[in-house]
Amino acid sequence: MTQPAPLVLGFIGVGVMGEPMCRHLATKSGARVLACDRNPEPLERLAQHGVTRASVEQIAGEASIIFLSLPSGEAVRSVVCGADGGNGEDGLAARLREGQCVVDLSTSSVDITLDVAEALARRHVRFADAPVMRTRAAAEAGTLAVPVGADADLYARLEPLIRTFASDVLHAGKVSAGQVVKILNNMVLYETVLALAEAAAIGRRAGVDPQVLFDALSKGSADSFALRNHGFKAILPQAFPEKAFPVSYARKDVSYAVALAGRVGVDACGARNLVETFDRAIAAGHGERYAPAISLLFEGK
Repeated sequence: MTQPAPLVLGFIGVGVMGEPMCRHLATKSGARVLACDRNPEPLERLAQHGVTRASVEQIAGEASIIFLSLPSGEAVRSVVCGADGGNGEDGLAARLREGQCVVDLSTSSVDITLDVAEALARRHVRFADAPVMRTRAAAEAGTLAVPVGADADLYARLEPLIRTFASDVLHAGKVSAGQVVKILNNMVLYETVLALAEAAAIGRRAGVDPQVLFDALSKGSADSFALRNHGFKAILPQAFPEKAFPVSYARKDVSYAVALAGRVGVDACGARNLVETFDRAIAAGHGERYAPAISLLFEGK
């Protein structure tokens, strides 16, 4: 009896979040995993877990499902549709064939997501948007949260693979629904971080130690993930490392939310104010620091 061919997965972009996700796929899925990145160091580490370094061309030729973990929607469109963003011959889409599937784990705008899905559909290639939520620590532990935008049958096919690196997987709806959930999650998160930054500065100047303030908030109705993870761990100690989710990335995600709000006719004044705050932080030289570094604006630093 002929044995079925082993599943081959591709993974393009093994950076801060992509590397641990790729590792979990390789060690838990039972599939052969091919990975590509401009940086050789994570590929060398992943090789110890059975991941094969490959070119985009090799991944397109061998993988039935290809995961993308890239810095922005613009990067996703460039990789899939070519340098000019128009489904050129240098893009991944031009190298794919009917029956393959692309899964975008990046955070992309809704417009870009729909454009990429359309470009792939012209090649009879299926697409799902599955942006990841939670932290690098969660990626390392395999406990990310992932909302997925895809047709129901494709979601059923992808869910076991995504569960190799996520503890919470949600079918959010059709293509682009995953991105809607993710960018609104980040909008709410960082609007809360902004409120915490303002509260810490106001409290300090009014004579209340921010530690006391945050302890009180954690026991009241203002308790939140943002308080426990960004307030206590970053804003209080004023610790904003550069190798973490930076101000520039947070700005990108919230700007996607502002664009989506305009698309559906909502005046997202809080999100617009947040983007302006991120712009001020970037102008002050904090763009590559951990996103709660916006608190430095209120501390006069």
